[in-house]
Amino acid sequence: MENEAKPWVFRGTQKFTTKQYSNDSKQMITIREAQEELMGNLNQDDERSFVHLDHGDPSAYPCFRTTPLAEDAIVSALRSAQFNYYPPAAGILPARRAIAEYVSRDLPYKLSPDDVYVTAGGHQSIEIIITALARSGVNILLPRPGYPQYEARAAFSHLEVRHFDLIPEKGWEVDLDAVEALADENTVAIVIINPGNPSGNVFSYQHLKKVAETARKLGMFVIADEVYSHIVFGNKPFIPMGEFGSIVPVLTIGSISKRWIVPGWRLGWIVTNDPCGLLKQTGILDSIRNYVNLSSDPVTFIQGAIPEILGNTEEDFFSNIVRTIKEDADICCSKIKEIPCIVCPQQPEGAMSVMVKLNLSLLEGINDDMDFCVKLVKEESVIVLPGTTVGMKNWIRITFAIEPAILAEGLDRIKSFYQRHAKKL
Repeated sequence: MENEAKPWVFRGTQKFTTKQYSNDSKQMITIREAQEELMGNLNQDDERSFVHLDHGDPSAYPCFRTTPLAEDAIVSALRSAQFNYYPPAAGILPARRAIAEYVSRDLPYKLSPDDVYVTAGGHQSIEIIITALARSGVNILLPRPGYPQYEARAAFSHLEVRHFDLIPEKGWEVDLDAVEALADENTVAIVIINPGNPSGNVFSYQHLKKVAETARKLGMFVIADEVYSHIVFGNKPFIPMGEFGSIVPVLTIGSISKRWIVPGWRLGWIVTNDPCGLLKQTGILDSIRNYVNLSSDPVTFIQGAIPEILGNTEEDFFSNIVRTIKEDADICCSKIKEIPCIVCPQQPEGAMSVMVKLNLSLLEGINDDMDFCVKLVKEESVIVLPGTTVGMKNWIRITFAIEPAILAEGLDRIKSFYQRHAKKL
């Protein structure tokens, strides 16, 4: 029939094998590198406290402390002396089983422990997938704005990237026409970040289905970065990309870093959402397994605590965290309206950050987004991330998941900075 879905046929011209790679490629700037550069401009004579609006780590603030259940689970696992051994490369079975059960709660099918690779946080998940994909001629599609770790890892592994735009006027939806124009027979995957980092958007069910159908049509699979899963506070619920695993294969990246406010614990995962078993035909899973066998393992006693953390954390803990983040998001958007030189095209609905556009025509002596950020940290001891770092020149990423009072103060300082540099009419 005319409307019948075409079968997913992988368009990569070769099967995947373990690849030797060198480290002589020029890396893209990472968020940490941008932060270090900006921190180097901090005015040491400013007696005011420093305000971080630049990274998604709210764990330093009392209102974002993790649940005692998670802390007790770690202590119990450590003191049990049952997790002092070298773990299997893919992770210990109880942890993989718990992750499979946790992710399956939101899916129309059940995952097995064999679908799970336990990693040392989301960064290692990205490293494993990108390195496993890297080979001559292959390319992947990345969102703009996006998370720069993908570009940095791809540059290190000599993997070509092509950028498609997220459209701010449409709630940062994927420009699907651009995706179709960019893809060719060597495009193997598209990265989708939901909830959105850095834009704070949440994709609807209908839009994610369109993404899956487009990926199927183009013969590529989806890498779904869902590190911020369930941190949503707008009108849209969180829908995992794995919901559409029967349409197109999906590799999901997740972690406990954001939802449990423990980024330093470095525990994440890669989950294969492929109920039709299509990825087995490509060699990608073999390549991932081969690289996992070469890489470092996440700490075993933290893996040992995962069944308790994922299985028994109280819903009240999650509700309170999301409630505080929503309060922060509301403060952020309200304060931004008082600063004429920055415009927020879309109120955040999830995650912990928002993209705002700089209007340089309203400012004197500010050349671009990096210049804005450097002078802001010198004059106001406030750090925000230049949009160039995430692919959007003359935009700014503001991370708002901190103590509400500190957030308000930081944004008031940005307002003072604007008033000092406002172009005289």
